[in-house]
Formats: sequence, structure tokens, C-alpha cells
Amino acid sequence: MAYLSLFVTAFVAATILPAYSEILLGGLVLEGYSVFWLWFWATAGNTLGSVVNGMIGRQVDRFKHKRWFPFSQRQLHRARQRFNRYGQWSLLFGWLPIGGDALTLIGGIMRVPWLHFVTLVAIGKGARYAVVLWLVIQANGGPG
Repeated sequence: MAYLSLFVTAFVAATILPAYSEILLGGLVLEGYSVFWLWFWATAGNTLGSVVNGMIGRQVDRFKHKRWFPFSQRQLHRARQRFNRYGQWSLLFGWLPIGGDALTLIGGIMRVPWLHFVTLVAIGKGARYAVVLWLVIQANGGPG
């Protein structure tokens, strides 16, 4: 049940909803859960949440002319230009607390092929969770 809770929390954290999976991850490490499985499920959930962002991004063009649409044509154009400047490699930074969710949304808008999207996002998010796990373990006296 702990791994499922971590997966769900990491999934939600990758969406626009407020959630912080690192807190739960650190607590589960301290409770003695498998570091590998914690890393795996946190990375999987967070990556899947970013895939949802990408799917939403792929739908943007359907709604951009609606009155309620939150972005102007100018904002969309600038976001596309920035993404084109740095390319799909910027998805490696989808883990950033500020702007990371936007990167995955823009990756969807730009229709980055799913294999590239998922691979790059998973590498970035997996690296971030590995660092978080390492920091928690080091702060508590090293491996147990």
C-alpha cells in the first residue's frame, strides 16, 4: 500500500495539482522500504503524470479559440519558439519545481513523439528521485 500511495502522490505532483512526493518518499525510506522500489514507483508515477500533461498539451489547438482558454495566441507562439530553441532535450528538466510541468505541457503541444517524450521525462525524473533518495539516506547516517 505504501508503494501505491507513493505512485499516486508522485502522479499528482506531476500535474498542476499541489502535491509533494518527496516528503512521502523520505518518510518511506526512513521506515525501511526498498530504496529501489521507492525510486521505481515515484519515477513511474511522476512520469505518468507528465504524460497526462503532454496529452493535455496535444489538445490545446482544439480549444485555443475559445473565450475561456487561458493562453493568448501570443503566449502560445512564444512558448513554441522557446521550446524550438532548446528542443525536446528540455524535457529532461520536466522535474523542475517551477516550469517543469509547463515543459511537459509544451512538449505535448509540440507533439514530441511519445517514445522521446517518455524517455526524456523519465530520465530527468528518475535522476531527481535518485538524488532525493541519496540525500535522505546520507542525512540519516548512510545506508542502513
